[in-house]
Amino acid sequence: MLGLEKKLMKAWEGKSAQELADAPVTVLEGLTEADAEYLNKAFGIKTIRDLAKQKHFRWAQAIVTLAD
Repeated sequence: MLGLEKKLMKAWEGKSAQELADAPVTVLEGLTEADAEYLNKAFGIKTIRDLAKQKHFRWAQAIVTLAD
């Protein structure tokens, strides 16, 4: 799926985009349980979908896109 396999925990490779969107953020390679706890406490982020839709992250991406 779009070369994302190496960016996911092994157990989640090959899952559908729908399954991944609703998966915990720890499915993303490099995000620990401690990171997940912080994201949840600070921003209410529990899933990959939550992370992708978080407004501050989207704003930051837009600014960097414009800057580049």
